[in-house]
Amino acid sequence: MKYLTGLTAALVALGAASFSHASSHREAPFITGQPKVDATDFYMFRSYETGRTNYVTLIANYQPFQDPQGGPNFYMFDPNALYEISIDNNGDGAEDLTLQFQFNNTSKNQTVPAGNQMTPIPLINSGQITRVNDAQLNVRETYTVNLVRGDRRTGARVAVTETGGNRAFDKPVDNIGEKTFPNGYAPYARQHVYDVTVPGCPAGGRIFVGQRKESFYIAVGKTFDLFNLDPLGPEVGGNNNDLEAKNVSTIAVELPINCVKGAGNDPVIGGYTTASVRQSRMINPNPASGLGNATQEGGAFAQVSRLGMPLVNEVIIGLPDKDRFNASEPTGDSQFANYVTHPALPSLIQALFPAVQAPNNFPRTDLVAAFLTGIQGLNQPNNVVASEMLRLNTSTPPVAFAEQNPLGVIAGDNAGFPNGRRPADDVVDVSLRVAMGVLCKATGREDTLNVGCRPGNAPSGSLAFTDGVRKTARDYGRAFPYLMTPIPGNFNPPTPAGSMP
Repeated sequence: MKYLTGLTAALVALGAASFSHASSHREAPFITGQPKVDATDFYMFRSYETGRTNYVTLIANYQPFQDPQGGPNFYMFDPNALYEISIDNNGDGAEDLTLQFQFNNTSKNQTVPAGNQMTPIPLINSGQITRVNDAQLNVRETYTVNLVRGDRRTGARVAVTETGGNRAFDKPVDNIGEKTFPNGYAPYARQHVYDVTVPGCPAGGRIFVGQRKESFYIAVGKTFDLFNLDPLGPEVGGNNNDLEAKNVSTIAVELPINCVKGAGNDPVIGGYTTASVRQSRMINPNPASGLGNATQEGGAFAQVSRLGMPLVNEVIIGLPDKDRFNASEPTGDSQFANYVTHPALPSLIQALFPAVQAPNNFPRTDLVAAFLTGIQGLNQPNNVVASEMLRLNTSTPPVAFAEQNPLGVIAGDNAGFPNGRRPADDVVDVSLRVAMGVLCKATGREDTLNVGCRPGNAPSGSLAFTDGVRKTARDYGRAFPYLMTPIPGNFNPPTPAGSMP
């Protein structure tokens, strides 16, 4: 595409950045108290596994900051919640396809002899585990998947099944430790990658739900300590990745492109993930034995988490509206438009680093293009309605993992940001740069990108802002579900020299 080639060249020439945002851990006051339904990252990209390039992979991560040693119950999904991945395939901001995941935890109430009686064990497993639903597993976690066409609450709902007809899928127990998995955790987890039949799709897909190594990377502590870092320092190795020793709970789906695209000729799709809980909850003062009965849940589902282009709620939406954003749908995003057209983040950066000048074009039409419509000629739907979600042009060929560039489009890799998001794409660095006006620099005096600003509007827009942390696709898997084996629960890093005893 000629226009797209010009866009790439302009961004490369500036050393510029992508237009999306990054992770979304603990981003709103209410969700901090419900980590099981806290969405952390959302990825959507053309599959680059050999032989699977005609598929799209969608990954939704939940439950942030998981310490691998988090026993004895570890990190199960909430059986009273509804986890969803929605796709808009006609640009109107409303969901057209939604995959719904619901979980069930069943205790086997395993016992051991203790004197003259049998006593229930206090652990999630009673011995070593090698296979799906192993007899030594004391708690079995399963889930079901439904596909809804149209409105996700009122549309037609059909079951997604394992090839062969099974309705319920087993989720692997978390990576408790090396003794629990004598054959290794990776082969055990791979048994939980399911080939699935999706009604209405001409070909099947794949699903994996389970714990993975945290995929996002950022100097999170320094970033939220008033950007206590060198924003113009080295892009690689300047700081530590604060999430390197954490795990995350993953929902991964791979579907054929012709299943997720709309009926017309527009190849662009939008995607986002949400989690909802029941509207009412009553504490049960005398729960019976087993799992999931300390509360009684009832009423309709109420959405409490939403994530498309991540970090939007963390650093774009103001504190008074963070919970409201999490409860909203893309069709209602006009209520948050002021946070995009008059963002606070650039002013904060300028106040902390006076030598850096914030963009002076208001309203910030460049950020409207970045967050709400997509970029013309790259990933903007033909008849777009402004709404925040991750957008992917499914006609752009995928790039093999060894050739991917974490800076995506700006490095000539058009299969990366802002055209969807892959695990290795460096969305922290690019988020800082777009906030500081790099699109105004890239568009030139003639505004060739049609973003409504000029180079003079962004005095600092060409600077290479960074948090000093970067990974590449080689740090991730080459095949579905792409994210790496989680860190085992017996992980025990050494105590730093000089620490208190």
